[in-house]
Amino acid sequence: MSDNANDVTELGVAAIRDGVAKGDFSAREVAEAFNANVAAAGELNAFIVATPDMALEAAGRVDADRAAGKALGKMAGVPIGMKDLFATNGVQTTAASHILEGFSPQYESTVSQKLWDAGAGMLGKLNLDQFAMGSSNETSYFGNVISPWRRNDGGNAPLAPGGSSGGSSSAVAARLCPAATGTDTGGSIRQPAAFTGITGIKPTYGRCSRWGIVAFASSLDQAGPMARDVRDCAIMLEAMAGFDPKDATSLDMPVPEWEAGLTADMKGKKVGIPREYRMDGMDADVAKSWEDGIAWLRDAGAEIVDISLPHTKYALPAYYIIAPAEASSNLARYDGVRYGLRDLPEGAGLQDMYAATRAAGFGAEVKRRILIGTYVLSAGFYDAYYTQAQKVRTLISHDFKNAFTECDVILAPTTPSASFALGEKSGDPLEMYLNDVFSVPASLAGLPAMSVPAGLNREGLPLGLQIIGNAFDEQGVLNAGLALEQRAGFTAKPEKWW
Repeated sequence: MSDNANDVTELGVAAIRDGVAKGDFSAREVAEAFNANVAAAGELNAFIVATPDMALEAAGRVDADRAAGKALGKMAGVPIGMKDLFATNGVQTTAASHILEGFSPQYESTVSQKLWDAGAGMLGKLNLDQFAMGSSNETSYFGNVISPWRRNDGGNAPLAPGGSSGGSSSAVAARLCPAATGTDTGGSIRQPAAFTGITGIKPTYGRCSRWGIVAFASSLDQAGPMARDVRDCAIMLEAMAGFDPKDATSLDMPVPEWEAGLTADMKGKKVGIPREYRMDGMDADVAKSWEDGIAWLRDAGAEIVDISLPHTKYALPAYYIIAPAEASSNLARYDGVRYGLRDLPEGAGLQDMYAATRAAGFGAEVKRRILIGTYVLSAGFYDAYYTQAQKVRTLISHDFKNAFTECDVILAPTTPSASFALGEKSGDPLEMYLNDVFSVPASLAGLPAMSVPAGLNREGLPLGLQIIGNAFDEQGVLNAGLALEQRAGFTAKPEKWW
């Protein structure tokens, strides 16, 4: 190992895994270096709970296995951050909400267990938007996560790391962990990845088990990896994915060898450019990065074709009916009876306890979405809103099916803008919801989609490009992502101020 002990924290998943296997450094040295970075980065507020001992324990097991000549797992020696939506046995799991503060599950989520089985260790539980509801990480009960990036105009306004997986994106970008888990319901892996100059993939719905993940909208939620680059995402997704009989929506399909299948050669592939994504008044830097992406994929050998996704403009309104409807149903279990917060006013009955507990426990955005969801599911409005939104969802799915008869993958921006300052959009929920305009359609259709860093805008902030693939074609998405990554040559990282 080099003299500078921190050098190892500049490495990604593949480099750490390979370095530990070769004996260039021990898993313990890696865990210690990242633990130190986590401990020194309190200002970013990326972690709700740090678990340095767990990272060291996992590293010790890997070092012992290596010394004994045993085969090492896919993630051996790689310490990661765990979004605090995944249940972790004996470690507080809150979904960033007061209503679950102090809740310590006695079981492990399927995805986190698969990662530990693959040799990964846990650096801690990452902050997020409360119950994964938000695009800026400003709705957490445990305070805002700050992006490690700053605008280059000399202003020091704290910027949004994106959401809901903002703790994950901030931590990976700031080198607090080489990779982290995220969840994506309408863009919560892709949008924060784009805001912080990292890579993240939402796999096909059902590819990763939802068992043990705090539910937001069950027909949309999907776990995925967030990491430095495409290869690291492929490695981590292989470890996370797989059939789980405990999740009724889990895909009973073998997990492909995505890392082994990686290629940046796009010869014979067609890339669709959806005309409906070219919006009036589109951010000039975002439009330019999209044009760059088209040129890069053409350079990689792809043929560029124009496609139409005619129902795109209805995706966002449909999503903001379906997701809150499912949330209002899922969050009914937080009632102060079995676990988490209980607010019991003097002389209160059961209904009073429910009301007081939820009033104190849920944040404003969560309450807003529960109210929207309960309204659209109510007797008089169910057909007018929820049923219509489900029909629109089917039409959006058909749009994609038709498009994939003409192309192999779709290229679009990940977000309509670069990151914004905290507080800039939180006053207007509709403006905040527009962050998801490019990411929501793939979520409604359950398709794999990935964000790859494309470059910096004029303020020196990262922009992401999004690849959307056909169902089950994570390989096609990863390969197109790799072609973009190689040509973008994105090496920018935030200057350390924290």
